Amino acid sequence: MKKAMIIIIFLLCSGELSWAQDKAAEQKIQAARIALITERLGLTPEQAEKFWPLYNEFSQKRKGLRQEYNREKSKLNVETATEAEKKALLDLGYKLKEQSLQMERDYSDRMLKVISAQQVMSLRKAEEDFRKMILDQIQQRRAQNQRRREQMRDRNNERQQRRNN
Repeated sequence: MKKAMIIIIFLLCSGELSWAQDKAAEQKIQAARIALITERLGLTPEQAEKFWPLYNEFSQKRKGLRQEYNREKSKLNVETATEAEKKALLDLGYKLKEQSLQMERDYSDRMLKVISAQQVMSLRKAEEDFRKMILDQIQQRRAQNQRRREQMRDRNNERQQRRNN
């Protein structure tokens, strides 16, 4: 998800980004996620007060597991790695998935003390929908940027042809 966030932030802001602009885009995305989840779950203010710290803790731990795997994966050169190194990475991936599943069970149990089972189920759907929404926006922006590049190329070609005539 971290890679997706970086891509989203990059695509949301055109041109050269300053640190402040980067942070502002990240905050906008986070605010959109909070708004979508809060709305989809129908959280009361009392539930939200207890839910969000728990959810944020869960999200950070889940992110940490993904980062751990990605760190190890980035160290591995698939072309030169031995079979044992590749197997070790696969084993790490399985181990981290198991940890992630256990962590999800633990946090679901903790969340059930704050929100209903229906709301926990809605949370999964809201997270999935948010991811899809962000990916759709990325694809739309890529297509839009591609169209702009093509239009610029066509205009430049037209100008060049006019100069040559």
